[in-house]
Amino acid sequence: MLRAENITAGYGKNVILEDISFNIEDGERFVVLGESGCGKSTLMKAIVGLNPPTAGKIFFKDEEIVHPLPEDSDFYKKIGILYQSSALMTSLSLEENVMLPIIMHYPDFDTKIARDMADEKLAMVNLYNHREKYPQELSGGMKKRGALARALVMDPDIIFFDEPQAGLDPVTARDLDTLFIKLNEQLKTTYFIVTHELLSIKRTAQKVLMLADKKVLFYGTFDEAMKSDIFKVKRFFNVDKYSK
Repeated sequence: MLRAENITAGYGKNVILEDISFNIEDGERFVVLGESGCGKSTLMKAIVGLNPPTAGKIFFKDEEIVHPLPEDSDFYKKIGILYQSSALMTSLSLEENVMLPIIMHYPDFDTKIARDMADEKLAMVNLYNHREKYPQELSGGMKKRGALARALVMDPDIIFFDEPQAGLDPVTARDLDTLFIKLNEQLKTTYFIVTHELLSIKRTAQKVLMLADKKVLFYGTFDEAMKSDIFKVKRFFNVDKYSK
């Protein structure tokens, strides 16, 4: 689904990541993890073009993606993004927020069909009965689910999650993870999840990429990470503490 080869990224002369390579399989839940400031969000921004890499190559379904994208590229029609803040527009109802990607990419799209598509995804995240509410009327967990519905509305091949558990209490975070897994298994949508939340990683991750000191510290399955002898990996997962 997605392949990165020797990615270097940063901000101006400040290099955050160097020589990052990985591969994500179709339908996989891929988690990028590491300590705060290690470059997790920088990597996601490099891939989606918010802060393009300065070196390396990105391939999406075997097609090289070069930012800035050409006008005829349909890359953004095939991906969804769930931002850390949810990023719902306060002037729009929840239903209108979920319709937004369709209207932006297809200005002449039939409004009724777009509304039906939005309502279908809202039903999937258990928010159909709240579709007419505005973001300020929703709880933090409901905003996250609303943002997920928006990310799903165009049936993307891959969804990028930026710290999806941020600001949530443990119970809401657990319920959100359960929903993530359910929809991943139901829709077969690939997930690229940036997070440092240990419990969420243990619940959702199938493959992990751990970053440290600008490099890839570990890349492999979650089970392999839990058996790793690398000190920083063991410390992150508290392996000695939790493996008893």
